[in-house]
Amino acid sequence: MIETPYLLFLGDAPDGLAAKVAQGIKDWRPDNCVGQFRMEGCKADMKLPDMTLAEAWDAGARTLVIGVANRGGVISKAWKAVLLEALDQGYDIASGLHNLLRHEPDLAEKARGLGRTLHDVRIPVVQYPIANGEKRTGKRVLAVGTDCSVGKMYTALALDRDMRKAGMKSTFRATGQTGILITGEGVPLDAVIADFMAGSIEWLTPDNDADHWDIIEGQGSLYHVSYSGVTLALIHGGQPDALILCHEPTRTHMRGLPGYTLPSLEVVRDTSLHLAQVANPACKVVGISINTQHMDDAAAVAYLEEVEARLGLPAVDPYRHGAERLFEALAAI
Repeated sequence: MIETPYLLFLGDAPDGLAAKVAQGIKDWRPDNCVGQFRMEGCKADMKLPDMTLAEAWDAGARTLVIGVANRGGVISKAWKAVLLEALDQGYDIASGLHNLLRHEPDLAEKARGLGRTLHDVRIPVVQYPIANGEKRTGKRVLAVGTDCSVGKMYTALALDRDMRKAGMKSTFRATGQTGILITGEGVPLDAVIADFMAGSIEWLTPDNDADHWDIIEGQGSLYHVSYSGVTLALIHGGQPDALILCHEPTRTHMRGLPGYTLPSLEVVRDTSLHLAQVANPACKVVGISINTQHMDDAAAVAYLEEVEARLGLPAVDPYRHGAERLFEALAAI
């Protein structure tokens, strides 16, 4: 188990989106967050107290969590001195990067000598099966997006929270590093060998009660040339009964791909549904989740109304306004 509370390491993140791991933990497990550690030039801010390693330790923090998800998931050389100092201070370190902590000889040697723990949450710990496509009992909903980092995890977490409050049976199924750090379990899908990705999602969402919903955290986008593979594995392995479209309307291009524009919601709806019905012919698109964090209240409401009128589906920002209309749409199918 990863010991709490955390000090969130933001490193030299170039913008807030690069620190989405820290943001997710802060938003969904605020009681686990003592403060943040930012290096010179960091442009991300979780609105937590800026602390030194010693200050956060004295305040109770016991694990330094790398809250940055940079392109390629690498441990920057500029971070290394801080991580080594954290081990000396007494911290364990947790990371969801592709560049594993345990594969850094200096970190591994120091942790071993001091009796500290390096938590690499992006390592599969189960021997997953190859997908068989057999229908499972229970119900499943998957968030699919026009791009990476548009709010698929927030949509799933908000939906699970509000469905539980309403007395419905639901389980949030984490498929990425942030979701796993928030909930303590899940499948690190983008670290699973390709042939077993869809099977890992079948394993994650097993048979359940007929009125139970597995809420599957989405990843990537079918239209993102870097990460489309994980999205398709979720669509086929999840066999969703319902899809929720996710979009962030202020984007000018695909995340990390300035030469690629975002697809329309209509295009994502049609493509996602076509592929989902390969594994579950009864699948339906039931709603739209819009990430309005960069819009004021009036602009957000106007945009939601326009999208709803255009697509004929409930359009909400579930983090800002609640997910009630989305779970009502699920209950109706």
